Amino acid sequence: MADVVATKPMWRKIVDFPLVAMLIALAIMLALSFVTGRIGPYVQSAVPAPYDLLVGAFIVIGLGYAAYKLVIRHLGEIKRDDLRSEHALRDLGLGVGGSFLLMSAIVGVAALFDVYNIIGEGGFDGFVYILAGGGLIAGFMEELVFRGILFRWIEEFLGSWAALAITALLFGFAHQMNDNATTFSSIAIAVEAGLLLGAAYMLTRSLWLAIGIHFGWNVTQGFVFDVPVSGHDVEGLVTAKMSGPELLSGGAFGLEASLIALVLATAAGLWLLMKAVRKGEVMQPWWVRRRRARALASDETVGVDVDRDANASGPLDPA
Repeated sequence: MADVVATKPMWRKIVDFPLVAMLIALAIMLALSFVTGRIGPYVQSAVPAPYDLLVGAFIVIGLGYAAYKLVIRHLGEIKRDDLRSEHALRDLGLGVGGSFLLMSAIVGVAALFDVYNIIGEGGFDGFVYILAGGGLIAGFMEELVFRGILFRWIEEFLGSWAALAITALLFGFAHQMNDNATTFSSIAIAVEAGLLLGAAYMLTRSLWLAIGIHFGWNVTQGFVFDVPVSGHDVEGLVTAKMSGPELLSGGAFGLEASLIALVLATAAGLWLLMKAVRKGEVMQPWWVRRRRARALASDETVGVDVDRDANASGPLDPA
């Protein structure tokens, strides 16, 4: 392995370095954002509202999927496809169903504490909005960026634990500019959602479970239970009112900023994380893996059996 690395040209070593590969992938997503921003007005003029939002969402996702498949998955030293078709529908279904049950439990506990109450009927006017923006675009594109790019290459450089902590914080404070956001709401999202989604990615080494959880979480709380989605108030199937202490209700930001969600969603995230650890899906930092690889190569030259040691530090090339 050391000989193979040594024969690489310098430019390839630089491009394959985890942080450089991450920056290239982020630059591609930034360019994609520019392109979709230019396409948006044409979609709005060609498709009547609110269905222009849905058409726009599919265009954004289609371009993001193509960019990932054609370029991003080929970047870096460790090549892998986190949007592979294998088990995609299964993981999406488990994610949507699991997040529906989780958010239903959160709302149920909030109702027991009398901070969530249904006060009337709702409607379908907000369905396309929450499906397109909060469900499809947020679920797919945010997971592609935060787990498919940031987590992937931070993990390859600093290891799984640093990647989980850093991407959770970045994900939480990316919501800091949302309506009604507070420092506590950003910390809550970092802990409960950052952990849950990061652990889902670690467990499956695929984005589909995390995408399903993200999609189901937003659509369930917004459309089914009429709870603000990360500070954004939307119309749901029912009309609900949040009241009582903000630590329990989350205030205007919604239940994501409540102790109820913090406890239940974090528990779910820790459960997935425990399963990932037991499965052996913990990656050591880049320099530790390199040092171990050199040691293994040296031992193999003298005929030492190193299979047990090779598996002890977690996945060198997670699939």
